Amino acid sequence: MDLSPVVPLKSVSRWDIEADVVVVGAGGCGVTAALAAGERGASVLLIDRDHRPVANTARSGGMIPAAGTRLQRAAGIEETPEHFAENILAKNHGQSDPEQTLHLARTATTLVDWLIDRHHLRLELATDFLYPAHTEYRMHCPPERTGAALLADLKRAAREVPTIQYVPDVLAENLIADEQGAVVGVVVNSGARELVRARNVILACNGFGGNREMVREFCPEAATALYFGGPGSTGEGIRWGMALGAAVEFMDSYQLHATIAQPGEILVSYSITMEGGFHVNAQGERFADETRGYSEHALDVLAQPGGTAVVVYDERIHRLGLTFPDYVACVEARLVRQAPTIEELGAAFRIDGAALARTLEEYRVARTAGVDRFGRRTFADLRPPFYGIRVTGALLHTQGGLVVDRHARVLRTDGTPIPNLYAGGGVAAGISGHGAGGYLSGNGLLTALGYGFLAGRHAAASLGLPG
Repeated sequence: MDLSPVVPLKSVSRWDIEADVVVVGAGGCGVTAALAAGERGASVLLIDRDHRPVANTARSGGMIPAAGTRLQRAAGIEETPEHFAENILAKNHGQSDPEQTLHLARTATTLVDWLIDRHHLRLELATDFLYPAHTEYRMHCPPERTGAALLADLKRAAREVPTIQYVPDVLAENLIADEQGAVVGVVVNSGARELVRARNVILACNGFGGNREMVREFCPEAATALYFGGPGSTGEGIRWGMALGAAVEFMDSYQLHATIAQPGEILVSYSITMEGGFHVNAQGERFADETRGYSEHALDVLAQPGGTAVVVYDERIHRLGLTFPDYVACVEARLVRQAPTIEELGAAFRIDGAALARTLEEYRVARTAGVDRFGRRTFADLRPPFYGIRVTGALLHTQGGLVVDRHARVLRTDGTPIPNLYAGGGVAAGISGHGAGGYLSGNGLLTALGYGFLAGRHAAASLGLPG
């Protein structure tokens, strides 16, 4: 059997398995796609290379951004998808396609209500803090506030749909296509190679953050950063699409996170920073506006001596942090330090206490005057006792990939769809523009679950199944 990215149909003499829809990857994108197709009667084979939930969704904070949902309305928030799309485009400086961006924002509204009403996901609206560059409370998350809980709930819903067959520990090796380039199946391997005939294939196997060679080629600024995403994000789906003539876009786009605890490598909720925490380097000095975005700010953290910073905050913010399981894990791992004075906190991190005290005073003056030399606009009245945690920047996932249309169909370079092939999540080109700075919090799950929903729904409808 040919192991090139695409196997020609003429070399196939038999089929081992058949399904209406094969979904490659069982993270947030894949499971959502399976739900959307399976509930419409399509026979869905959902395959995953991993047995444990290590996809990027599982490693995320589980926050799905959406505007105009009934949870927003119940909280007294009147917002439109158009306003949400404006936030996305403002963050990426208008680099993503405005119509596609608005389409995803509108899809998110339907998606969140559908997940709650149709599949009984335990989602709530987070209203205790705003993420960077969001102008409204629009993050929908499970009560646990973890991506692992979100993915577990999605998989619970998938188990309740009888037409979905979930099979872990299965590696997709390549696509099978006919002479016209239409995708007709997938080669899989679970110890023995099998050929799966599919009427539609949805690629949900994420981006290439776990492929250092591809990261060096397309995102060289992130090549030396700690990788904190799913290990299965190695770029196969993108390469398969390209082998069929698919267009790609924003391959230099990626998302970093500025607060990964060191040591321990635990993600620290950015609420600690957005609620007033400030970042200092080994000299006890601030070095940037910490609130403009955790993706681009990670580059500033990595540029500091040792590639680390210390987040400084107080008791009130510490208590907010305790509502996030990852922060609790940092506390339990004794990575969070507490001190009665700012000087003693500095000593706990081997930072000159007098320098840290001067930085705190400068922060307080900026808060009072409303003018910060780094451009920060949100502050807090930090009071003793003080807390701190050492962090570094890390690569979470890439944001570039295959160009898709409003149904998540993969498009060729001439703009025509590759028959029977869909993509979402990290396999599809995202809406974060170029580089690290265009990422708006939640863009990853928006394109994962949003494109998954669109792909699954259209894949079923294209087969004449009820929409």
